[in-house]
Amino acid sequence: MKLKLQKGSVLRHFFNINDFRQEYKIKHNLIEIIVMTVCAVISGADDWVEVEMYCKARKEWLSTILDLPNGIPSHDTFQRIFRLIDPEQFRKCFLTWAREVAKLSNGEVVAIDGKTLRGSKNGDIRGPIHMVSAWANTNSMVLGQVKTDEKSNEITAIPKLLEVLEIKGCIVTIDAMGCQKDIAEKIIAAGADYILALKGNQRNLYEEVKLYFEDGMQNKFKDDEVNHYTERNKDHGRYEIRKCFATSQITWLNEKKNWKNIKCIAMVESTRIIKGKTTVEYRFYISSLEADAKQIGKSVRAHWGIENSLHWCLDYPRSFVIQEELTQCLLGLHCA
Repeated sequence: MKLKLQKGSVLRHFFNINDFRQEYKIKHNLIEIIVMTVCAVISGADDWVEVEMYCKARKEWLSTILDLPNGIPSHDTFQRIFRLIDPEQFRKCFLTWAREVAKLSNGEVVAIDGKTLRGSKNGDIRGPIHMVSAWANTNSMVLGQVKTDEKSNEITAIPKLLEVLEIKGCIVTIDAMGCQKDIAEKIIAAGADYILALKGNQRNLYEEVKLYFEDGMQNKFKDDEVNHYTERNKDHGRYEIRKCFATSQITWLNEKKNWKNIKCIAMVESTRIIKGKTTVEYRFYISSLEADAKQIGKSVRAHWGIENSLHWCLDYPRSFVIQEELTQCLLGLHCA
């Protein structure tokens, strides 16, 4: 085989996946099928027909790194083989590879959020597929995903996702659905910090934090030690001002004892001016970080990367755009 098992190579992580096919019927090497599929998906393929189309279009390049003794498999072959592969075994192999490629660093923002996949119901009485994903903002990379049947199941899916992630030293951001005590404990146990959005599902805590900042705004935080940070952006006719306020003075917080390592509370005031119309939105958070308004404000802003860079792409199909040098580097593929 032309490929080398070097550090970072996709081969090193997928070579031990069990092949359940009958040996005398095998025409296409399993690891080559996996490599072709990963390349195709990275390039925007959304189904097995598109995987086949991509591989045929890039056969000349693929031939420089793969043997392809019987050419490019059909889309039915791709689909049949991936149906035989143990999905849990594949997921674990993929995650070990993703961790090596991502190289998360201290302070990296890992956003966790759910997304219902458009068009995934297709008449299924169980409803559409809902995916909970972990997104590394700096690397622009999905670190892991867990499928649920309903959006409400994010609460049980997030702890499962956290168990397979290597997030030590990172900052995990989650929207209000994931603001749960056991999730906060799991994040701390993994050696990471959390920033959790507050809404009505944690009503008592939400009301306490909301009232504190409302009173503070009226009094201009005259008697409080509140750290603040302001960021302004102007783009495409929209002017936005984001102010973050954070404080570690939370001894008064009745819910404090129930949240692992909670160190501060924060509020983000977002003012948008579009075509002369002004809207103001307030969002509230709890965090295991110290009251650094700049760090918290930028981390909260980074959380939207999962919406703009991942969820948007799940809704809108992309054309094939393959950069061979980038893919070769990402997969660790090198010709012998």
